[in-house]
Amino acid sequence: MDDDRSARLGLRRHDLPDPTDAGEDAALVARIRAEIAEHGPMPFARFMDLALYDPDGGYYRAADARPGRGGDFVTAPELHPIFGQTIAQAVFETWDVLGRPDTFVVLEHGAGEGALAVPLLHELAATPLASALRYQPIDIDARRTAVLAERLATAGMAHLLVPSGSDPPAVIEGMILGNEILDALPVHRVRQRGDGLVELAVTTDAAGALIETEIEPTTEALAERLATEGITLVDGQTAEICLALDDWLAAAVAPLRRGLVLLIDYGWPAAELYDPIRRRDGMFRAYVRQTVHGDPYRHVGRQDLTAHVDVSAVERAAHAAGLTTVGITTQAEALMGLGIELRLQAIQADPTTTMEAYREVRGALMRLLDPAAMGRFRVMAFGRDWPPAPDGPPLGLFAFRLPTRPDRRS
Repeated sequence: MDDDRSARLGLRRHDLPDPTDAGEDAALVARIRAEIAEHGPMPFARFMDLALYDPDGGYYRAADARPGRGGDFVTAPELHPIFGQTIAQAVFETWDVLGRPDTFVVLEHGAGEGALAVPLLHELAATPLASALRYQPIDIDARRTAVLAERLATAGMAHLLVPSGSDPPAVIEGMILGNEILDALPVHRVRQRGDGLVELAVTTDAAGALIETEIEPTTEALAERLATEGITLVDGQTAEICLALDDWLAAAVAPLRRGLVLLIDYGWPAAELYDPIRRRDGMFRAYVRQTVHGDPYRHVGRQDLTAHVDVSAVERAAHAAGLTTVGITTQAEALMGLGIELRLQAIQADPTTTMEAYREVRGALMRLLDPAAMGRFRVMAFGRDWPPAPDGPPLGLFAFRLPTRPDRRS
């Protein structure tokens, strides 16, 4: 388990729950089989969309929230509140760079039950930004945002929340956040066969089991994406291509009149993502019960399906949506630049901090910063009507650089 997603594991291997009893959503599998019987092999992107987002059986539509130590994976905000508290500094700096507007909206995609929002807003509530701040969560499941609203109310921060069910505002000044949202967009899977490209699809065997098959590409956009990025796959190489990225990002940032888009996810620039030696079999992963594997056809509707993000494609989509690149860095560098080590020192110096609490936050910090784990996640910031780079220090997000990074830029 050495890929970026497995870096999220919070348990030792002997503590991991048994994934074999996860089962599957039988009704969803039956609908998938019926669609295949009627229309032929199903492009993998369609299968992934159903497996994750089908209203009646998709993984992200389940009654119980999946992320967390008791679920299937752990995200950075769930690891410890220090992550959200530190990202709050980036929100404050954005407000400051924009000239401290009277109303500043933080719009978070994939907000879930507030693992990021609660510590972030709590931190900002004690700053001059508090009077201008409004927070709007966006999630595919209203049950999650209802829990989030309750948590904010309990913490005395209900007044910061845009009412549930409100449409995204037509125009905002502020920040759009997305933590580990891009990796869950449906992807097409392709494979090079000689001089040609084939697309991977889903069909059934004689017993009705879902299996992989190869078909002619369903769209020329797959080959065009690789050509645009200067990528030539080698014979037998498998890769994932997220064509849904462009439309999702354009819609997500449409409300932003002025401000910053901050996306955090695990991925690589195209040249690294499609490396024919290190990633010959692609970077698709399935995730269930704190276990990572490569079979998407087990536990349909009960396991997460994910692919590493093409950072080059994200940047190109952002530019197409009218944004400019403010900076791209790693999570380790971003958190260091935002002062996460100073937060740890303050926690250590606080006489009310117990040894257990200190060990917990220190352990979380090590995982958040570890270049072999969550520390190598990409932090991507894009601006609209963003002020030119100041003569003074850069945003904290980009104030720190590890000396060995070959792809540093800001």
